[in-house]
Amino acid sequence: MTVLAVDCMGGDHGPSVTLVACRAFLDAHPDAQLLLVGRVEALSGFEHSRARVVPATEVVGMDDAVEVALRKKKDSSMRVAIAQVKDGAAQAAVSAGNTGALMAIARYLLKTLDGIERPAIATALPNKVGGATTMLDLGANVDCTAQHLLQFAVMGSALVSALGGGDQPRVGLLNIGEELIKGNELSKSAGDLLRAAGAAGDLNFVGNVEGDDIFKGSADIVVCDGFSGNVALKTAEGLAAMIAQFLREEFGRNLLTKAAALVAYPVLSALKRRMDHRRYNGAALLGLRGLVFKSHGSADAVGFEHALARAYDAARNQLVARVQERVAHAAPLLTPPAAAAADAG
Repeated sequence: MTVLAVDCMGGDHGPSVTLVACRAFLDAHPDAQLLLVGRVEALSGFEHSRARVVPATEVVGMDDAVEVALRKKKDSSMRVAIAQVKDGAAQAAVSAGNTGALMAIARYLLKTLDGIERPAIATALPNKVGGATTMLDLGANVDCTAQHLLQFAVMGSALVSALGGGDQPRVGLLNIGEELIKGNELSKSAGDLLRAAGAAGDLNFVGNVEGDDIFKGSADIVVCDGFSGNVALKTAEGLAAMIAQFLREEFGRNLLTKAAALVAYPVLSALKRRMDHRRYNGAALLGLRGLVFKSHGSADAVGFEHALARAYDAARNQLVARVQERVAHAAPLLTPPAAAAADAG
């Protein structure tokens, strides 16, 4: 059995969404068990042979400060769920709660892997070739060094490989142009490290990529600092929402547009499915000594179920072990020069 710990209280909707998603997930995955973490009174009505309630008396609010979540709410559903992973009772934890709090608590309880200075947030975005492009970091690390971006690339490669993307997924570095001379000092230095990692066989680095390459599918993984990644993610989400709203409004205006909609329905349905962000819900917190997945805070039951499925796939495919293996292989390049000199001394 693959066991997931679920923060049932987190997110904008709490148990009204998470419990519906948990039931659908269990029905679709007969070899999975769920630990439902939260207030007993909120979860007591849920009954399933492969689920049990783990009590937690507190809830981390979406607007709670990280310090409050980490130091004052020690019996929160978020913390108790992650503790199940630390204690070995679950193979992964899933939460739709406060992102900053989730990262802080996960890092505090699980610690980072050897060779990784900062965990990163990675998620998949749909591309036009029918697959998905994994992007990281998406906001955990606003200021990064070149070594951090290399670490993200190594971890992202392990993630994509573990989830069925092949042994050598293509890695691109987000930049303002494909040429080697483009970009700021960070991107140039990171490019040098990524090319060295490619030459050493640690990565399948394909060079610089631009923003539109994320959706072209030019690379399987796009690496960037958390500031750029978060802006790109929110822009993509906003664009998808705008297109969906436009289609609803335009095709409901009059009989002519309704008739056009009827004719175009198969194409529109395919477009809607491909752009449906719920299918890609579930961001991995990479670089920790345990699996933690973040669902979008406003996710509905369909979206949260997809987050559970991504955590399940990662656990079954031993993502942490794969990250450790790739990090160990790339260790000489991952160590910052100053640290390497100190160790040598």
